[in-house]
Order: sequence, then C-alpha cells, then structure tokens
Amino acid sequence: MTRLTERPSWKALKAHAARPDATDIIGLFERDPQRAAAFSMEAGGLFLDFSKNPVSRETLALLLSLAEQASLEQQIQAMFEGRRVNTTENRPALHTALRNRSQRPVLVDGRDVMPDVRAVLERVRVFSEAIRNGEARGAAGKPFTDVVNIGIGGSDLGPLTVCEALRPFARSGPRVHFVSNVDGAHLAATLADLEAETTLFIVSSKTFTTQETMTNARSARKWLLTNLAGSYAQDDVLGRHFAAASTNLEETGRFGIKPEQVFGFWDWVGGRYSLWSAIGLPIALAVGFERFEQLLAGAHTIDEHFRTAPPEKNMPILLALIGIWHSNFLAAPSYAVLPYAQDLAWLPMHLQQLDMESNGKRIDRAGAPVDYATGPVIWGAPGTNGQHAFFQHLHQGTRVTPCDFILAARSEWDMPGHHDILLANGIAQSEALLRGRSPEEVLDEIGAQAGDDKETRRLAVHRSFPGNRPSNTIVVDRLDASAVGALIALYEHKVFVQGAIWNINSFDQWGVELGKGLAKDVLNDLHEGKAAAGHDPSTSALIERICTLRDKQ
Repeated sequence: MTRLTERPSWKALKAHAARPDATDIIGLFERDPQRAAAFSMEAGGLFLDFSKNPVSRETLALLLSLAEQASLEQQIQAMFEGRRVNTTENRPALHTALRNRSQRPVLVDGRDVMPDVRAVLERVRVFSEAIRNGEARGAAGKPFTDVVNIGIGGSDLGPLTVCEALRPFARSGPRVHFVSNVDGAHLAATLADLEAETTLFIVSSKTFTTQETMTNARSARKWLLTNLAGSYAQDDVLGRHFAAASTNLEETGRFGIKPEQVFGFWDWVGGRYSLWSAIGLPIALAVGFERFEQLLAGAHTIDEHFRTAPPEKNMPILLALIGIWHSNFLAAPSYAVLPYAQDLAWLPMHLQQLDMESNGKRIDRAGAPVDYATGPVIWGAPGTNGQHAFFQHLHQGTRVTPCDFILAARSEWDMPGHHDILLANGIAQSEALLRGRSPEEVLDEIGAQAGDDKETRRLAVHRSFPGNRPSNTIVVDRLDASAVGALIALYEHKVFVQGAIWNINSFDQWGVELGKGLAKDVLNDLHEGKAAAGHDPSTSALIERICTLRDKQ
C-alpha cells in the first residue's frame, strides 16, 4: 500500500495549502456570494455551517480525493458489516448495532447480534421503570431517590455527558450521581448527602476488575453495609442496592449482586462507545427509558446518513476532512469544542476521550511509524464561561485553533432573556474570529476619544485582531434526547473517518496500559514503605519522599 504522504492527493493538498488564496476565508466569501448556503448542510436534525473555514470547492475536491484513495467508503461499509476493524484486538467495532432502530440484521461471524441487543435493552427497560415508579425498593422498603454510577473512562464520561445534557428531562426520576476518580474525595463527597436506605449503586465495568472502579465499589459496599447491615440481612442489602453493567457474572456474584441485576454487553463494544449499551442504564434511570430510546434513535439517524450519503454530502465525512485539512496541512495542533449550552458542559471532555484515545496513535495499521500528525489535542468549555478564560488565545494567540460552536435555537429552561444573550455571544464569537479587527478600524473607533495620536496608535496594535480564524457552527432546534444522540454519533463517525484516512486503528488504546502496570509496582512500594529496585532515579526519589512524609504522621 502506498504511504499516505506519497499519495497524489496528499501531495496536491500540500501544494494547495501553500497558496495564500487557499487560506483566505474572507476572500472566499467575497469571491462566492452563495458560500454560506453552499458550505452548509442538514442531517439528522443537525445543521452544520462550515463556511467559516479556509476551504474552497477546490480544497474540498482534493480532500474528497484523499478519502477516495484511502478507500473510505469501503472502510465505512466494513465497520457497519461487523468486520474486525479493530485489528490489534481482532474485534468488530459495532456500537452502531446498539442503536440500530431498523429491522436490518447485524452479523458477527455469521450470527445476527440484534436479538441479544434487544434482549438487554428490554431488561434495562424493565429494571429502570421498576426503579423509577417505585416498584423496586431498597432493603428498608423505601423507593430509591438516588443512584450512584461507579465507573471510569467510557463507563463514566458517556452516561455522565448525556445525563447532564438531559437535565431538564430528569425531574421525575431519581437523582443520578457519577463517581469515577479513585481519589477517595470523589466518593466521600458524593455519599455525604445521601441516605443509604434510598441509594442504589451501579458498578459499570466490563471485566469487573478495573482497579479504580472496584476500589470505589468496595468502599461503597462498606458504606452501605455499615449503615444498613445492622438492621437488614447483608444479602438483601447488597441484592437490592447494587446493580452492574458487566460481562463477568462470576465476579459480580462474588461481590453480592444478583444475576438479574447484571446487564451485559459484548467485546465489540469499546468503552468510549459504550453509552448506547447497558452502560447507559443511568441515563434510562435519570430520564426514563423512552428518552433513552430517543437518544438511540437520534444516533441511528446519523448512522444511516453516514452509511448512505455520498461523501460530498456526508456531514461526518466533511467534518473529518476539514479537521484533516487543519491538522495535517495548516499545522493546527489542537481543536476547541465550544458548546453554548451549559447542559453540554461535559461534552468537550467526552469528545476529548473519544478523539484522543481513538486517534492518539503513532503507529499505522501495518505497524509502521507514521510521518504525519494524527489526532489533535481536543479541549473546550461551555460558552460564555470560555470567553472569559481562553478566548484571548483564540483571537490573538500565535497558534490558530479551529473551533466548533454548538448552539441550540431553543432552551429547555424557563429563564427569560438568558438564551438570546447566550446565542448572541456564540454567533458573535464565530463572526469575530472570522472578521477580526484591523488597526485602522480600531483607530476609527477610539480616535475620537483619544487625546494623544501617538498613544492612540500604540493602543490600536494591541486592540486589533488578525481574524481569518476558522470555525464550524452546529445548530440544533433544542437539546432533547434525539439531538444529543445525533450530536455524539456525529463526532464518533468523524473520529472514525479521520482514523481511516490516517490508516490507524481508532478502536484500541494500548497507550494506557503501561502506566496501569507500573502503578501496581509503585503501589507495592508504597505499601512496603520504600522504593524497590528497577525504577528510574526520579521515580525512586518520589516514592521515598512520599513514604517519608507519610511516616511523619
């Protein structure tokens, strides 16, 4: 296979990027009065305006040629068909099957997995409805008022992001809390205001062996038994107050969780794609199973668009190609996600995991080192908070950071006047990044108020902005479950497309394993009170320092 950087389309894009007119966004608008309409599209209830990017029709044609030379459409088909696209773990990546709303079978090794998917969803429906309507109760006979999800990574960030996004619809269900950090402060602070008699715990871990999750789960079990076992039988307490999303029935049983309260999923469900599976149980508990199904349906709509739309009219493909243009040819090292919606506060962090864990790779699928940039650094925060934190960098910093602005036309919250101000700021910031402000415009603005022309000119330089800074804007009608599902699926497919073109495996995460293994050795050293042989000098000194400080107590 020809290396990516040796393909004709890659070389043509590199030459194209060197032309000054190729990156002049304002010039592109001036030369094309219909640009805003031509460089925008709708799919699955999402509207995307990508006109504020340094992308011309010629740029798009070259990028689409790059995708064609990477056999992108065939790679998309392979994922949907259940082929083993996760090549290092020899697994399919079939998160799309979890939200398949059609009657189309999905085959893995010749077997349709959809009956199993629907069976687990039905169990989630029955269980979540019994908790929400008070039919299932704790050991004291009281309905559950609080649910604590214990997980980490995708078993935490996915359902947490969705539960926060759908807060306006969670008023009739139990309060759902999320604990992920092994720092005891996280669990202790969460439990401080809860009553054991009305608290349900969900332990979300495929293997039921994840160190952080199981440490928190054991501490939660101890808290529960300390508060309840004196009055009620231990088996009854654990059987009623714990559920799990896991495939390890032996370990969940040993922990004390009843088999009927363990909800399984499959090895073709990657952690960062797992919110659509039984890992999404907290979502169903928070907002009801009907809305959980709406979430799945919204994602499925984008799946179908991604699977069937031609590349030039395919929203995830276009977003991915624009990202490759910025990252590989315009040398943008990072990407900002800016939801102008407080309910989407956790979305940037979820997408950070989705993108950086998927495409933070330096080896291609053939095992050779890559000689081009792969996944960018993903970061961001909700507007308008971000404007008072890091927008200075976006407007006047030396590094150009492409941005995604995410807006909801209507708010679910009854706070008159607030939403229009929020929307005005989001739209204006994307306009300001594009337009900038020249020193001459600053002089026109402040000249009449300044008494010293020299001082006015000095200030004008500091108050000017280069502009020509790129952004996409994604608009939804309202942040309901369907829109949230579509939005997350859009980014999932964007990440897949970029990995496919970069020829990397977006579905493994071996980079996290080394630190996990070394942590076990360091933990043994901390228990022994001294550093064992084999560490580097810095690590040994840190272990000795901490042991010395703890011995002083």
